[in-house]
Amino acid sequence: MLDITADKVAEVIILARELDRAEAEFDAFIERLNVEEQACLVAIFWIGRGTYEPEELPDAIETALNEATTPTAEYLKGSPHLPDHLEAGLEALGIDSSDEEDELYRR
Repeated sequence: MLDITADKVAEVIILARELDRAEAEFDAFIERLNVEEQACLVAIFWIGRGTYEPEELPDAIETALNEATTPTAEYLKGSPHLPDHLEAGLEALGIDSSDEEDELYRR
């Protein structure tokens, strides 16, 4: 159902934690994602912050696709709790990002 892999979301989480030194890398990573991946990322974020429930994922993705007016990276950077919301969103969807994050840290 998700058009983005857990390891890509984990990469965004890691980069979001380091925005003060990795903002350009964060922006570039988000820009390399296709439109569907970006919409899924926003939907996961919304679920994590409680705007949508996990069972509303398709609606959240559709809304993200239809109402995108700001570049995704800029929109997401507007939340000081971005990494926490992404982790909570994945968890709500039954996906544990910690293994993916650990693997990325080891690289």
